[in-house]
Amino acid sequence: MTDQAAQSSEQQAAQTAAQPTPQSAAQPVPRSGSTQSAAQSGSTQPAPDFEPLTATYERLRHSTDSAELSEFARRPLPDRSDQAAFSRATALLEAVAGNPCTPEADRLFLAQTMPFPNILVKLSADPSAEVRQAVAMNGDDKNWLVGRLTKDAVPEVRDAALRNRRTSWKMRLEGAQDPTADAQTLEFLSHLGIDSEPDAPAILASMVRRAVALNPNVDAETLSRLRDDPSAEVAKAAKSRN
Repeated sequence: MTDQAAQSSEQQAAQTAAQPTPQSAAQPVPRSGSTQSAAQSGSTQPAPDFEPLTATYERLRHSTDSAELSEFARRPLPDRSDQAAFSRATALLEAVAGNPCTPEADRLFLAQTMPFPNILVKLSADPSAEVRQAVAMNGDDKNWLVGRLTKDAVPEVRDAALRNRRTSWKMRLEGAQDPTADAQTLEFLSHLGIDSEPDAPAILASMVRRAVALNPNVDAETLSRLRDDPSAEVAKAAKSRN
């Protein structure tokens, strides 16, 4: 074999060795990212069911399951630090409070213990006068809410509202002028600015006491005390009643 022929044979052999075999071309190396994604996909678990707030609210608002409603009414509230859970729980209590299928004892419990306006507003329209009376006595009432209860159709509810320190002076004055007010409530109002709430605005408190003195339902003992009231206007009004 000549040197030229031998050299040509060596070049052909080198080219053949450099070409990829069919098997290696058909088997690309997988990328590490694809492998990771596949592994993650295989390990993903379905998310647990979570009922939206509006759906739960409507379900509780229309529920006839007294046991469920009672349990929810008595359930301790989440810690305030968990703002989302706390807000959700108080919003749902509004639905429970407004549902007449919630046992009255539980509605009464909420009226006595809840400080949240949205819940107290619902309970202020409760069909039970006892529940409304509990709202009227709640020290966390907004003044406009307890003021509304001073106009309640039931005297006991009105009286409880007039005794609440949150009640505005305007509402107290109207209560003292109410011809249906009972003697016990008038006796309570007659102390305002004297030995009850002594830091109250003097003029407003004396206006309430004067209205008490002129109310036909004031009892003799209260009227006698008002004749010696430190306010000349109150004393004069009381003395005018013979």
